[in-house]
Amino acid sequence: MHIAEGFLPVTHCVAWYCAAAPFVVHGARAVVKEAKANPESKLLLAAVGAFTLVLSAIKLPSMTGSSSHPTGTGLGAIIFRPPVMAFLGTLVLLFQALLLAHGGLTTLGANAFSMAVVGPWTAYAFWRLIKAAKGPAWLGVFFAMAMANLATYVTTSVQLAIAHPDPVSGFLGAFVKFAGVFAVTQIPLAIAEGLLGIVIYNLLSTHAADRLKKMELARV
Repeated sequence: MHIAEGFLPVTHCVAWYCAAAPFVVHGARAVVKEAKANPESKLLLAAVGAFTLVLSAIKLPSMTGSSSHPTGTGLGAIIFRPPVMAFLGTLVLLFQALLLAHGGLTTLGANAFSMAVVGPWTAYAFWRLIKAAKGPAWLGVFFAMAMANLATYVTTSVQLAIAHPDPVSGFLGAFVKFAGVFAVTQIPLAIAEGLLGIVIYNLLSTHAADRLKKMELARV
């Protein structure tokens, strides 16, 4: 789902940088604030970043010749809130662009907006919704991670459709085509990511129960 170098016009690259920048700057401040207020959370912050880096680096070919991958941003969004993931997710994307040629530097703003902004906020919205409905925590984690994945892929499809509208059917036709590129592999990946989130959450509940309770993430 990372948009590669050269796939977006320069004006679009600049626009997406401008759209993502406020979230990333706010996220950097949120990370500093969290580290100062709770020094013991530094290790968990690093673990969340590493989890996102590893998970989103797993590229799987799609049927149409493109690739799909998990995102890993949903878990961090519900543990530390979306602003933190805006910064950590952007760092992950930067490292992947520089070291793995996964994504690009000119398209970093677009990729950050989809994976580090839209994905985490979608995850947090579903987490809060299920929590408000008094649903079990595992269900909230599942939907948070799965929907963060799907929201990222939908946003990427929108970005590509805006940049490359279909000559006949315009934006809508292009969106359907780009979304179809990812759908066959992305939907099963989103479900798998949600299930993985349950496993990780159960491990944290066992080994970091006090920390989860402090952050109001204990089992319900």
